[in-house]
Amino acid sequence: MTNENTTTDSIRIDFAKTAPKAFKALIAFDAAAREGLDPALVELVQIRSSQLNGCAYCLHMHTSDARRAGESEERLHMISVWREARNFFTEQEQAALELAEAVTLVSDGGLPDAVYRRAAAHFADGELAHLLALIFTINTWNRVALSTAKVPGTDQRGAHR
Repeated sequence: MTNENTTTDSIRIDFAKTAPKAFKALIAFDAAAREGLDPALVELVQIRSSQLNGCAYCLHMHTSDARRAGESEERLHMISVWREARNFFTEQEQAALELAEAVTLVSDGGLPDAVYRRAAAHFADGELAHLLALIFTINTWNRVALSTAKVPGTDQRGAHR
């Protein structure tokens, strides 16, 4: 069922082809954001933000990447309920997930000082800056994918059945 605000049959621009300089800049920003961060943590953050934004394209991409990198199915299933499943995640991962949620949902009340302090307690300043940049980039990628109606499973990772 499709509501009037959502469409899956419209033809939209291919952002990478239509705005190649902007696309390449976003790729460079994304690569710079990841520097010095644990790749498993990167995927957890990207998955959680994609869940919150309802971006199936990015969710498919990052869960596939996480699996390929050795992430367990159990942890992948628990990301959306990490607060109730804290034993699946380290304190550092919990702080990163909480920060990702607050920044992703920033319009719901900003970034609370307590959330920022918890993250700062688990990450050095440079790591924290990169973590914030990572959250900025995944939120931008989510908006690109949602705005251009990217279909999950159509990237190089392919659809899973």
